[in-house]
Amino acid sequence: MSGFRFLLILVLSAQLTGTSFAQTPDQRTPSLAPILEKVLPAIVSIAAHGRAPDEQDPLLSDPHVRKFFGLPEDASPGDHEFWTAGSGVITEAHEGLVLTSRHVVDEADDITVVLADGRRLPAAVVGADETTDLALVRVVPENLVEPIFGDSDKLRVGDYVVAVGNPFALGQTVTLGIVSALRRNPPDEDLIQTDASINPGNSGGALVNLKGEIVGINSMIFAPLGTNSGIGFAVPINTARSVVREIIKQDKASQ
Repeated sequence: MSGFRFLLILVLSAQLTGTSFAQTPDQRTPSLAPILEKVLPAIVSIAAHGRAPDEQDPLLSDPHVRKFFGLPEDASPGDHEFWTAGSGVITEAHEGLVLTSRHVVDEADDITVVLADGRRLPAAVVGADETTDLALVRVVPENLVEPIFGDSDKLRVGDYVVAVGNPFALGQTVTLGIVSALRRNPPDEDLIQTDASINPGNSGGALVNLKGEIVGINSMIFAPLGTNSGIGFAVPINTARSVVREIIKQDKASQ
């Protein structure tokens, strides 16, 4: 009987504990919302439009080949209109500077930055860095929110991170994952690998730690099928901010 009574006490204790936990008014469902409230206003969507030369097979530059196929003698390629969607991070609010991926705004004639509050601002490219695929654009600095930047050197494999961006031009979207690996593709690149869902349109968006600090700029995905495969890459924020400083320095020197 003593064993039965002991088991009964354990069962009752577990039930009472569960009931007590469920009725505790201070308990809340775990959420990233309080963390993201600090950073979301600083993440923007970017729309770019322009014209770019058509890619042409080098063989078609040969006039004999063009004559064989009955093509015009003029071998100069045409061009095509393009639209791209991406993301960006406000980096120097007082100067209206927004950090994004170079391939989002490359060769664009018109760039529009859409803020988290819905405002649409025209933007112009300040400068870009081909090695890191980063670019800096400028908008009118009116009521812009600047985020908190973390230290990407302190990241560890297994740390939780959140990717924020504008996938498929759907608007601001948040996904959760972990740091899968660090220092990918050295020596030319030093990228953060993450399994947080990153898709076309996320380029230039933020990788955020659980303190609400930006630790990376989302850059590319490994996507044999063209969409998220659980392998995405971000430029460490320490690297990105160094690039920003260099672009600003060059811009001021040119003025």
